[in-house]
Amino acid sequence: MLLILVASFVGSFGAVFLKSGSSRLRLHWHALFLNWRLIAGAVAFVLSSVFFVAGIRKGQLTILYPMASLGYVWTLIWSRMFFGEPFTRYKFLGIGLIIGGIFCLTLGNR
Repeated sequence: MLLILVASFVGSFGAVFLKSGSSRLRLHWHALFLNWRLIAGAVAFVLSSVFFVAGIRKGQLTILYPMASLGYVWTLIWSRMFFGEPFTRYKFLGIGLIIGGIFCLTLGNR
């Protein structure tokens, strides 16, 4: 479970770096490889995948895979912190549904 939590955390930073890098993206392909934010985002997603694969190796996929959706929770927090995106009641509702769903799945495992 810890590896899946790390994967969701690292992956959420991948999204932040990709958004940040995309705002500086130019139409020239060589500029794509010089944009360190885009590269950091891609590396974060690859690293997240490594943690995810290591995490599901010995666990139950029906429990661990939904835990990857915790990345959406982290992304909501980072979006507010780094980009000033607003919290809305629907975002909180969505986060509540994600956390509630994960909780229900873990209860079903007992």
